[in-house]
Amino acid sequence: MMLETPARALDVERLVRELGNWRTASSSGPVYLGLADGIRMLVVDGKLPVGARLPSERALAERLRVSRTTVTAAYAQLREDGYLLARRGARSTTALPAAPSAPVSPSAPRGAVNLANAALAAPAPAVLAAFTAATHQLAPYLHGIGVELQGVPSLREAVAETYCARGLPTEPDDIMITTGALHAIGLILATYTQPGDRVLVEQPTYHGALAAIATAGARPVPVAVTEDGWDLGALHTAVRQLAPSLAYVVPDNHNPTGLTMPQAQRHELAALIADTRTRTIIDETMTEVWLDQPVPPPVATAMTRRSDLVLTTGSMSKSFWGGLRIGWIRADRSTLASIAALRPSIDMGTPILEQLAAAELLRIADEVLPERRDILRTRRERMLSLLDEHLPDWQPCPGGGGLALWVRLPAPMSSALSAAASRMGLDVPPGPRFGVDGSLERFIRIPYTLPPDQMSEAVALLAQAWLAVTGTTAPHPRSILV
Repeated sequence: MMLETPARALDVERLVRELGNWRTASSSGPVYLGLADGIRMLVVDGKLPVGARLPSERALAERLRVSRTTVTAAYAQLREDGYLLARRGARSTTALPAAPSAPVSPSAPRGAVNLANAALAAPAPAVLAAFTAATHQLAPYLHGIGVELQGVPSLREAVAETYCARGLPTEPDDIMITTGALHAIGLILATYTQPGDRVLVEQPTYHGALAAIATAGARPVPVAVTEDGWDLGALHTAVRQLAPSLAYVVPDNHNPTGLTMPQAQRHELAALIADTRTRTIIDETMTEVWLDQPVPPPVATAMTRRSDLVLTTGSMSKSFWGGLRIGWIRADRSTLASIAALRPSIDMGTPILEQLAAAELLRIADEVLPERRDILRTRRERMLSLLDEHLPDWQPCPGGGGLALWVRLPAPMSSALSAAASRMGLDVPPGPRFGVDGSLERFIRIPYTLPPDQMSEAVALLAQAWLAVTGTTAPHPRSILV
């Protein structure tokens, strides 16, 4: 089902910039088809949001220095192909062609290899030791009712110390412990949005956040994140035109691209939040999963004005273990009071034992995390080597961190690839899972968290699935030279 997004006007300068060298995109054919193809791929890749109003034919023709007839023909071709919707008395809006969903066979095999979950196995000795220590600290809590809506003091202190170490002064009372980062996002949505409200999100973004927004009845409004990073100008335009109730941003080792927002842009983002008074979730779940260099200080450090508008979320799941369902919200105390007032209608707090164990793990993070980063670096190199060997036409985006590669495919066939892989026993989500409106068909997320033998099996199955949906596979460059 396609989600309806609020109409917005696309600036002609932005469209021209995104089109780039559209004249050379097609090797042959009329000029208008090259222009139509350029715009079509921007929609497919999620760089132009579905439901946006294109510039007028005259304005685009003047800016591209082509005849208006060329633009008219390109728009007509896009409408014929289903990528534009004509509106009487208004500009045409971008769209995606309706396509019937392929039925899923109930007898289809369950994924024998899983590329859907981007997470490492636990550092077992450290986790076992943390739970052992936690059991010895549990006795005082057994004399109470076991409800800690804000979180146990030892864990809030440990989380606060991690922020202080990163240059963001934080007290334990600035922290609320949650049952994972997704729970934190859900609490914020329940507190600050109503059904029908708009929530600005990156495109692509964490699919769990998109599901949480849908569950809250809110409407996600996408702003593209490309291989070059964040376009804060486009983000500012979207906020100004649509006035979202909330924004959701992943600036550290972004899921799924692996990009990290530079320090200068963090200051720009902070100024944008303050100037537009847009309450913003900064998701730092991936902060500690850096591989090449540590991330800059938190966005909240740049909030010299209206710091109450930023709610920073974090989690133990990606840096330590997914089975440890511990997350948190760092925010202004009045903000946490608003969330705490609503929370009993949703849950009665996070389990005590897990909180005590998480506090123990945070205290030894400097001993545990370097080894996990080394594992990820090795596995990332292994995955890149496997893709180069088996699927050399696939282009991993230069993210630099996180737990997965965001890979550009040679053709927009991500959903077909995912379906074919599933039939072969490989579970890998299609690119549109990480977007709002069914675009991103030219991308797929490939985690590098599996052990090497499973990783090799997964890539071999991916190559088979790609051959099945395309009928061809590109030869490896080395085989051409032989």
